[in-house]
Amino acid sequence: MSERISSHGLDSQGFVSGAMLHWNLTTAPLVELAIRRGEGLLAKDGPLVVKTGRHTGRSAQDKFTVRDAETENTVWWGKSNKAMTPDAFANLKADFLVHLGTKQDLFIQDLFGGSQPEHRVKVRVINEYSWHSLFIRTMLVRPETDELANFVPEYTIIDLPTFRADPARHGCLGETVIAVNFTEKLILIGGTEYGGEMKKSVFSLLNYLLPPQGIMPMHCSANIGPNGDTAIFFGLSGTGKTTLSADKSRTLIGDDEHGWSDTAVFNFEGGCYAKMIRLSAESEPEIFATTTRFGTVLENVVMDETDRTLDLDDATLAENSRGVYPIDFIPNASERNMGPVPKNLIMLTADAFGVLPPIARLTPDQAMYHFLSGYTAKVAGTEIGVTEPEATFSTCFGAPFMPRHPSVYGNLLKQRIAEGRVDCWLVNTGWTGGKYGVGHRMPIKATRALLNAAIDGSLKAGQFRRDPNFGFEVPVSVAGVDPAILDPRQTWTDKDEYDRTAAKLVQLFVENFAEFESHVDDGVRQAAPRVAA
Repeated sequence: MSERISSHGLDSQGFVSGAMLHWNLTTAPLVELAIRRGEGLLAKDGPLVVKTGRHTGRSAQDKFTVRDAETENTVWWGKSNKAMTPDAFANLKADFLVHLGTKQDLFIQDLFGGSQPEHRVKVRVINEYSWHSLFIRTMLVRPETDELANFVPEYTIIDLPTFRADPARHGCLGETVIAVNFTEKLILIGGTEYGGEMKKSVFSLLNYLLPPQGIMPMHCSANIGPNGDTAIFFGLSGTGKTTLSADKSRTLIGDDEHGWSDTAVFNFEGGCYAKMIRLSAESEPEIFATTTRFGTVLENVVMDETDRTLDLDDATLAENSRGVYPIDFIPNASERNMGPVPKNLIMLTADAFGVLPPIARLTPDQAMYHFLSGYTAKVAGTEIGVTEPEATFSTCFGAPFMPRHPSVYGNLLKQRIAEGRVDCWLVNTGWTGGKYGVGHRMPIKATRALLNAAIDGSLKAGQFRRDPNFGFEVPVSVAGVDPAILDPRQTWTDKDEYDRTAAKLVQLFVENFAEFESHVDDGVRQAAPRVAA
C-alpha cells in the first residue's frame, strides 16, 4: 500500500531494508493499518486512541547532541544539551540500521518543518508504527502531491520504539535515546513510543537553523485579529498557551511553534498537540470538538473498550494525555498558517505563589529579562511534607528545545520587539488571593478580558502603577474586571505573608538569572526585580 513515492528513495540515503515501504500515506489508510496491526482502537466518534507505554511524555534526560566541529562552538552545552561523541553516534547509527533492516513494514513521510516557503526545511521521517506516521504527518506541514515526486530530504528522523540502546556502546543513559547529529543531518529516536519526541526534534532543528538567518524561532501560540493584528503567546505547559490562542473571535495561526521573519509570523507545523486531561466542551469548545473527529489521534486517553466512549477526566494512563489533530479542525484556523509580524507579545505564567498581577506591561528590556527567565510555578507536589509551590525557570520558555545559547534568542527577540514597536505583556494565569492551597485560580473570564484589552489597544490608554517588586507597570482598572484582583497584595488576607512570599520569589528570579548576566546589556540587568523597601 504505497502512494506518492519520492524518486529519492531510502537506498539513495544508504538505508537498506527489505521491508514493505509505505510512502506518504494519508489519514484513512494509516488509521486502517494502525488498527489492523493492533496499534490502537477507534473510539465511538472517530478518533484513533493509542497508548504510549511507560513513556507518557518526553525523555528529556535521554536526549543528546553530537559534539563535533559543527556544534562545538554553536551549541549551548549543559543541562539541556548533553553531548554524545561522534564514535558513540556511529555505533548507534549502525545498530539502528541493523534494527531497521529487521522490520517487515516501514512508514515514510516527506514533510516540511515551517509554513513560510523560504524558511522551511525538508524533513523525512521513517517510522515502524503506522500511528507514528499519522502523528507526524498531522503535526508537520504536508507538501502538495506534485512536490513529493522529487522530494529530497535535508534532514531525516528515524523513530524505532522497539530499539533498545546500550549505554556502554552508545554513550547514553539507558535503553531510550534521542540523538541529534547536525553534521550528518540525522536524528535517531529509540526506545520510546511517545509521539511528541518527533515533533520536538523538528522544533529543536529549526531552533538551531533559523537564528543565523535572522529568524526568531519561538515556543509560542499565535493568532490574528480581524484587523490583521497578530499576537503571540509564550508560555510553558499548563499556562494556557493553547487555550488562550484558541479564540473564536480571532484566526489561529498555530498553538505551539512559530518563526518570526521580516515579513511574517509563520507556524512551524500543520497540526496541534493539545492536552486532553479534564478537557471540557464548556471551557474549550473548539479543542473539545476535535475529540469527536476522524483523523484525531488521542494518546493515553482512557476509553471504555466495550462502547468506545472516552473519559477525558481519567488520568489513570497519564496526566499528560494528548490529542494531535490537523490545525484546520479548529474552525477559525489560518489557511496559510501565517500572519503579519506581531503587534502584541504576551508571556504567560501560572504563578502558584500568587505574587504576580494578572497582567503587566513590559519594556523591551523587561521583556528580554522575562523571556530569558521563562518563569512559571508548579503547584505543591504529592510527596509527604511538600506544601510549597515550586518555581520553574525554562529559559526562552523552552530550554530543552534551544540548542544555541539563550542570549542568541533573547537578543534576536529584543531586536524584533524594538524594530516592530511591539507591545509586551506579562499575564499571570495562576493564583490570586494567596498561594496555591490558600488562594484560587485566576478566573479565565478575567484573563480573557485583560488580554482583549491589551490586544485591542484600549489597555494602553488607562492608568498604570509601578509594581514595587518587579518594576513593571500594572493597570489600575480595566473595564469588566474586578479591580481588586489587579493588585495581588490587596487580595491576600495576610499582607505580611504576601511580602515574605514576594521577597522569596524575587530572590528565585535573581538566583536563576545569574548565569545570563554576563551575556546581556545593562538595560536588561536593570530590569531584574528587587525586593520592595
